[in-house]
Amino acid sequence: MPVKNDKALREHLLHLLKGGGAHAGFDAVMEGLPVAMQGKRPAGAEHSPWEILEHMRLAQWDILEFSRNPKHTSPDWPGGYWSKTQSPPNKTAWSKSVKAFRADLDAMCQLVKGSSKDLYERIPHGTGQTILREALLIADHNAYHLGEMVLVRRLLGAWK
Repeated sequence: MPVKNDKALREHLLHLLKGGGAHAGFDAVMEGLPVAMQGKRPAGAEHSPWEILEHMRLAQWDILEFSRNPKHTSPDWPGGYWSKTQSPPNKTAWSKSVKAFRADLDAMCQLVKGSSKDLYERIPHGTGQTILREALLIADHNAYHLGEMVLVRRLLGAWK
């Protein structure tokens, strides 16, 4: 049974998931990156924008699926969480990845928003995780890698 009066907590989580407050939002960080730079690794950086985007998408998808699907199997670590290529493999890969990221983020927001879901209840197929923990994990992971993306874009000369 959901906790009564958790409306403020849900609103705060949604704000955090969507990049509110001190964090740059996903759309702001992704927009305007020239296609030619999507697969570039600047000197001193371990990953290209494409590799960061794909890592964010894959990790978020895994956390979402774990949160809602008892039959979900996570990818192998670490290979299953990173792109196999430094650059998008085709012309539509970047936009497909961005679209999938947004859809999965929206799905997690819907889980958080759903007042019938107890944020504190342990996920039955987990080892103590809750929807609250998984939402915070997504928000934290995304904020970290969005910051990394801003730095990589700065190093590439592609940040405002």
